[in-house]
Amino acid sequence: MKAIIIGAGIGGMSSAIALEKQGIQTEVYEAVKEMKPVGAAISIWPNGVKCLNALGMGAKIKALGGDMRSMAYLDYQQGSPLTQFSMTPLIQRVGEKPYPVVRAELQNMLIDHYGKQRIQFGKRLTAIDQNPQGVTVTFDDGTHAQGDFLIAADGTHSVARHYVLEESLPRRYAGYVNWNGLVGIDEAIAPAAQWTTFVGEGKRVSLMPVSNNRFYFFFDVPLPTGLPEDRATLRHDLQRYFAGWCPAVQQLIRVLDPMTTNRVEIHDIEPFDTFVKGRVALLGDAAHSTTPDIGQGGCAAIEDAVVLAEIIGSHSLGIEDSLRRYQQRRTVRTRDLVLKARKRCEITHAKDPQQTEAWYQELRHETGERILAGMCETIEGGPLG
Repeated sequence: MKAIIIGAGIGGMSSAIALEKQGIQTEVYEAVKEMKPVGAAISIWPNGVKCLNALGMGAKIKALGGDMRSMAYLDYQQGSPLTQFSMTPLIQRVGEKPYPVVRAELQNMLIDHYGKQRIQFGKRLTAIDQNPQGVTVTFDDGTHAQGDFLIAADGTHSVARHYVLEESLPRRYAGYVNWNGLVGIDEAIAPAAQWTTFVGEGKRVSLMPVSNNRFYFFFDVPLPTGLPEDRATLRHDLQRYFAGWCPAVQQLIRVLDPMTTNRVEIHDIEPFDTFVKGRVALLGDAAHSTTPDIGQGGCAAIEDAVVLAEIIGSHSLGIEDSLRRYQQRRTVRTRDLVLKARKRCEITHAKDPQQTEAWYQELRHETGERILAGMCETIEGGPLG
């Protein structure tokens, strides 16, 4: 049996690796000629780490991950803690650590594990045809590929999604802009082993440790779309949006490199329940594009891959039956993640200012138990518990 996989991102590579562990031949096709991951870093929470462990990459992800021992929310003006607590109870409950990682390094890890020389780059999908025996895909260079089934992990702008749903779904602007990048760890900005988030005015500034003595940072600001802002204005823009914020935030703005800092308008897509059409299945952002507000987008794609491969490897009623079972397993889980992220987004970014102010006040009385319990619930909903 052979799978055609469209997309060499996190979901596509995870599915290729997972399927080959089940003895299924794979061919991976990627639209771009060179992989350039969107975003500086990504959180791999324990549900994602467990899946990578199962795929034989546990030691590799641990080597790439930052040492994140505690978590804190800080007042935006004073820089003083609203709440600060250890992540040990979460790790003890779910049985694995979280690992913030540089996205490019995670991408390279997956590609190297599979074999970069095996991936066909510069292959942009233009058409899909299927019959009871298999699937044929056409690329924009006029070439074709054939397989027994197709896994479409071609991202939030998925071409295959239109084929599966027979309609185009609009991306929904979440209402905020995110700037993200990497800087060297500086204890004057935040503790080295802590996930630190400054909150206020419906905005946030967050730092997570990643490997090699670096922080992953991001800034969020509720803004309209389409503003004429780019790297040339980036530092000035952040100084304006975060005027009056505490010295640590000002220091971060001073030391970041505008040329390596990304500016992203955040979107998601309304959840839908059709991931499969015959021998074609959507996976990752193609199936459930979400905002990054609970850090589960990449983890959900890795979960998809593990569930898909396990079902195909353990069921004998044919590939179409297996893909339908994959759809049944994943639609409820991923809908929940998309909507949880949307709810967190709205509270964090002051869609209702009174609700957001109430959240700030709650943080002043938070011991960590409630926050960690919510995170544990999300993690334990994954396929490996």
